Formats: sequence, structure tokens, C-alpha cells
Amino acid sequence: MDITYLGHSSFKIKGRSGSVVTDPFDPKMVGIKYAGVEGDIVTISHHHDDHDKSELVKNCGKVIDGPGEYEINGISIIGVPSYHDDKKGEERGKNTIYVFEVDDLRICHLGDLGHKLSDSQIEAIGDIDILMIPVGGVYTVSTSTAVEIVQEIEPSIIIPMHFKDQSTSEGLSKLSPVEPFLKEMGLTVEKLPKLSVKKEELVEETEKVVLLERK
Repeated sequence: MDITYLGHSSFKIKGRSGSVVTDPFDPKMVGIKYAGVEGDIVTISHHHDDHDKSELVKNCGKVIDGPGEYEINGISIIGVPSYHDDKKGEERGKNTIYVFEVDDLRICHLGDLGHKLSDSQIEAIGDIDILMIPVGGVYTVSTSTAVEIVQEIEPSIIIPMHFKDQSTSEGLSKLSPVEPFLKEMGLTVEKLPKLSVKKEELVEETEKVVLLERK
């Protein structure tokens, strides 16, 4: 299985039987290009322009934009309901957490999660190999809460997303960079252009942060 970072909260997860693109965005809003992206399935965590531009993904056969259980092209997807803020959606609305099963690996994309996870949400998410977590704060959980969520889920690989970099637009300039999260996690950080991994390569004692370079 390969994971490519497309920027912001968007990734392409490619397995043997199909591919998923998460949270495609409006390039004008985010400040980076979003072109030439292809995928069989698109998942939308919530309907804000920096997360829901499914029309920009070519050859997409299915768009998933809410909680439920799905089986498409040999890929299992579970959508877990959550919120974009810590006031049960009163400020920014709902958010969907997605759990993907691809090539025997379980990947969790938290979307724009804005609160601590409940026991029932942690149970619904289950055992996770790879966790994609927002770390820029402001519109999502704080750095300290993000670290707490990582500790609760206990993934083997943590991939930060939704943070400020040198290309982030003025509209998203309040986001924090990734460094405070990396410092608070205190784990080995591996910088890669793409993550290629097999289930048998992950062992229980493995725990690291993978910082993916944007495509």
C-alpha cells in the first residue's frame, strides 16, 4: 500500500484493488495546486471548501460524505460521526472520521476533528496501523489534544496533516506549523516523499511519525 500526500488534509491511499482520495480541496482557498489527481473513491470529512472538492478528482466512481459502512473495490470504509468543534457542532458543524482497510492495513483519517474522542468513538475506530491527524490547531484539536488522541489510539505510524507551511494561503494563516506537534510527540520523525508499507513490516513496538512531502 502506498500513501501520497496531496496537501492540507488530502491523501491518496493506493492499494492492490483500488485507491481512495481524502478531502480534496479548493486550491485557491488552501494556496497550493490541486490538479491531475485520480482516485476510485473520494471521502469527504465535512463540507468546507478546503475539504470537499470531489469534482477535482478524476475517474472517481464513488463519493462518500458521511457516517456508515461501505465496501468498494475490495476496500472497507467505516465513517464514524464526530464534530468539527468541541460544542457538538454548534460552531463549525459535523465531521466524519474514516477508517479504511486496505491491503490488510487499517488507516484512520480524523478529518477536521475538533474535540477529544469519546470511549465509544475510540471503540468504533478500533485498532489502527496508520493515523492521519490534524495538528495545526485553531479549526481543529490543539497540539496537546492531538498528542492525547495519538496516545489513545496507539497507531504504529502517525502522519500529521492540516498544518501551516510556506505555501499556506492567507485565509489559513492562523494554523500552526507542524513543529510544535513533532516536539511534543518526542518520537522519531521520518521524512518521506511517499509512504510504502506492508502489514508484515509493522511490529507492535514500532511507533514513529512520518512527515510526508507534499506531491
